[in-house]
Amino acid sequence: MQTLKKLFAIFLIISGFLIITGCNNYVGTGQIQNVGMLVEGSIDDQAWGQKGYKGLQEIEKKFDVNVFYKEGIKTQQEVTEAVDEFVNNGVNLIFGHSSIYGKYFINISKSFPDVQFVYFNGGYHAENVTSLNFNSHAMGFFGGMVAGKMSDTNHIGIIAAYEWQPEIEGFYEGVMYENPEAQVHIDYVKDWSDQDTALKMYERMEDQDVDVFYPTGDSYSGNVIKRARKDGLYAIGYVSDQSYIDKETVLTSTVQHVDKLYTLAAEKFNEDELEGDILVFDFQDDVISLGEFSPVVPEDYQEKIEDIIKEYKKTALLPNE
Repeated sequence: MQTLKKLFAIFLIISGFLIITGCNNYVGTGQIQNVGMLVEGSIDDQAWGQKGYKGLQEIEKKFDVNVFYKEGIKTQQEVTEAVDEFVNNGVNLIFGHSSIYGKYFINISKSFPDVQFVYFNGGYHAENVTSLNFNSHAMGFFGGMVAGKMSDTNHIGIIAAYEWQPEIEGFYEGVMYENPEAQVHIDYVKDWSDQDTALKMYERMEDQDVDVFYPTGDSYSGNVIKRARKDGLYAIGYVSDQSYIDKETVLTSTVQHVDKLYTLAAEKFNEDELEGDILVFDFQDDVISLGEFSPVVPEDYQEKIEDIIKEYKKTALLPNE
């Protein structure tokens, strides 16, 4: 009887050790438990926010985990409260769907050492904070080439959100490379979603004979394209392939496949390969591309752009370099 008791005790000790070891191994290898996302604006903006939510849904399917999101999170206090709530729901991978989250995540990262924070297009990083950056200059360049080719008035307009957006300079360079006679009009909304301001800028540019528009914002890009369609003008889509709005109006789109990058980051985290760093992605990584071409863009010019992009993938050099 004493022997049986000893064997049973040993069994309990071994069982308990396996359970504890298993749990520690689960956390230590960085395997995903649950996933959260913070959005500065809305997931219904038809552009950046929507692509982030799609990426979150892909993670949910691929890894069979619970996912959570919160919209309109813009301050440090809101971020801290949201992260605390996520963690209480078993979240150990959190995406901040904007550059603003870099500093906020840095400020709280040491308080949540078991959480991996990921955000977009910023220069902050720490042991458990990773920045995923799109090299947007090239996509802007190729979109600018198409705009320069297709403008009849030689007046092209950029309705930008902020001055720091790399795609703006790239777009300007692409226009001038393709059409040195063109004039590029640029104005800044200073907000990702201010549709009223963006449309006022559109009207001013239309009065200046602009016939191709590049609205580089979230919620307002679709509205500008719809207005261009109504006025018989053209646009270059932004972040999403916006040809669905109107196949003729949208000459092409500069597409950032944010959803693919979400899945890639989740895979790296799950394999314990996502270290705090600043990572940069471009056409070569298949997370940036041009969207569908409008049928009004000549086929031989479409082929020219596609060939230039293939060469860029090989050399990482734009045609003006």
